[in-house]
Amino acid sequence: MTVLYEDNHLIIVNKNTSEIVQGDKTGDTPLSETVKLWLKKKYDKPGNVFVGVTHRLDRPVSGIVVFAKTSKALARLNEMFRKGEVKKSYWAIVQTVPEKGADEITHYLVRNERLNKSTAWENPRPGAKEATLSYRVVARSEKYALLEVDLKTGRHHQIRCQLAKIGSPIKGDLKYGAKRSNPDGGISLHARHIHFIHPVSKQVVDVTAPVPDDSLWKYFEQTVSFE
Repeated sequence: MTVLYEDNHLIIVNKNTSEIVQGDKTGDTPLSETVKLWLKKKYDKPGNVFVGVTHRLDRPVSGIVVFAKTSKALARLNEMFRKGEVKKSYWAIVQTVPEKGADEITHYLVRNERLNKSTAWENPRPGAKEATLSYRVVARSEKYALLEVDLKTGRHHQIRCQLAKIGSPIKGDLKYGAKRSNPDGGISLHARHIHFIHPVSKQVVDVTAPVPDDSLWKYFEQTVSFE
């Protein structure tokens, strides 16, 4: 991880694809614990360090994760995420370019807990949750395209599932139809940018996460920055 922003109430980090945000059945050290240790060492704290998880990223996804350093910030951020007051955008690399260069798409997602996978349907059905996102193609290489994605809802595997449904699975995402895995075992989905009003200071927080250290990601980052 790399720390992108920190104040008395918040710490925002750039997650690597191999890291998990919270502990799971693998027993691997979660990012929340790594952040605690980082804060404990930085401030030479003798006791426990409070780090609250405000949202999650799938393990194979990289990018921005926001943690709360105080219970006040955690409670307020949780409510802000619930109300959609935190604006997040993602970058996704796909091989098959969507038919439309930009669009807002809605599907109905059914989650399979056993398989840890969601299925997208065109029409409502029992147990399904409505999922909406917008995307636009922002850059192209010889073989791939870069999409900027804005989430309107926050569903399980939403971006992965919806892009696969329109025929554009994310590079490396074997679970949702990609042909090959990525060398690092992750997928080419990156939580790129976040924007919200600080839950305590009421100042604007606007953070962008550098892309993973990969030649294709770097190419797209440079291409977009020079547009």
